[in-house]
Order: sequence, then structure tokens, then C-alpha cells
Amino acid sequence: MKKNRAFLKWAGGKFPLLDDIQRHLPDGDCLVEPFVGAGSVFLNTHFPRYILADINSDLINLYDIVKTRAGEFVADARQLFTAESNEAEFYYARRLEFNRSQDPYRRGVLFLYLNRHCYNGLCRYNLSGEFNVPFGRYRKPYFPEDELYWFSERAQNATFVCESYDVTLSRAPQGSVVYCDPPYAPLSATANFTAYHTNSFSMQQQAHLAELANKLSFESRIPVLISNHDTPMTRLWYQAAELHKIKARRSISRNGAGRNQVDELLALFVSG
Repeated sequence: MKKNRAFLKWAGGKFPLLDDIQRHLPDGDCLVEPFVGAGSVFLNTHFPRYILADINSDLINLYDIVKTRAGEFVADARQLFTAESNEAEFYYARRLEFNRSQDPYRRGVLFLYLNRHCYNGLCRYNLSGEFNVPFGRYRKPYFPEDELYWFSERAQNATFVCESYDVTLSRAPQGSVVYCDPPYAPLSATANFTAYHTNSFSMQQQAHLAELANKLSFESRIPVLISNHDTPMTRLWYQAAELHKIKARRSISRNGAGRNQVDELLALFVSG
């Protein structure tokens, strides 16, 4: 079956793991994702409805715009995908405009431009809340028109919310299934991949997420599937879950050199 790609580039995106995730994701009336990211799981599953959350307000704002104003958005965003716009000077001017803009629609258009032209599609902000990823120097950034329209079509059955994972989990409705893709736990003290996300995700939050998942499955009979690196710490956090080990290619290098296979876990918390 054809897999549908997200319209955003996203560090740690789940497109390569879709078959494994789909295999272990239980059925339900609604899929809840507290860390929606680029939305690959949402775009390639078939639940009657979706509750998709993230703490990145720019991401949720963009998704709401694409859901409700896809045609207008595609026309406006396409204007920023020209040879002239693929220059460092133009890029840094748009990045500055994005950081100063208070207009949600313009921020949405610029967010897509920055995502497709910045280094490796990273999404990172400084302590002042300013997007600070450098220019990516790609030959010809791809304009994801088909992917935008597909996202908009699928989004008609989705509700997007900007909130913390614990709030989303506390509001998961009966009959739903939860898929969590938190910023991954580091493989080592030096390889802290979480630094590339909007906010770092602490060890305490990792443990807290596992506790909430266990509680939700046990008390509310709502199954929770979590993906993460396979490390002694993650195995400790997820000891109450069914663990499935999978191989994944993991890299944040632009040209794909140095990609290597690492073990990942899918931890399924399910009652009974």
C-alpha cells in the first residue's frame, strides 16, 4: 500500500517505521497523538477521528491553516519556492520576518518556507523563542503541493491542539488509542538528540510519560504505544509494557552519510 509522506521535513519523523507502528497499534474510535510532529502516523492510519497535539504553537497553527484554507495557502506558499528565494540572504530576511511577525497566517506560510529551506528541516528556537536554524543550501527545495492537499483532506477528521503531553493524555476519550512519539532519550550522554526539538525533554518527563501511559491503560482501558530508543533506561521506564524491538535508520546529517542502524523500542501499554 502506498505510504503518504508528510509535507514537512522533520527530524525523527516516523515515515521509515510506519509498518512496525501500524502492526502494533491497536484499533479504536480515535487516535490520540500527544507528539504529532510531522504527522506521518496520522497520515497513514485510518481511524474515524484524530486528536493531534504538540507543544509547538507554530506547528499547530500551520496545521489548522492547511486544514481550513488549503487552496489559498498553497498559492501563497508556492511564491516562496523560486530560484530567488533559495538564496541565503533571502532566507535570513524571511527568518527575521517570521520571528517578528504576529500574523498567524503569514507565520504559517513562512514556517513551511523555513522548514523546506533550513538545515535538514530542523525546528529549533533560541531562549527568546526565535527560530534560529541556519540556511540549508539545497539545490532546489521541493514544494509539497500534493502532500499539503492530502494533509488537508485527512485533517477534516482531526482536531489540532497546542498543549503539553500530560494534558492530552488526561483528556483521552474512552474508546481511543494513544500513540506517543516523544523526543527520544539519548543513546549516550553526548548524543542528546532532544536538543533539536523545540524544547528538550528531560529524563523526568520520559519517566512521567511512561507512568501516565501505564495508568491510562490500567485505569481507563486506553492502550498506549510509545516509540523510543532501545536503552537500559527506556527498558526500565517501559517495564510494564509489551516491548517490541525494531531496527531504524537514524541520522541528522544532510546528505545521509553516516546513517547507521540503531535499535528502537515500541512499548505497548495495554490492560489485561
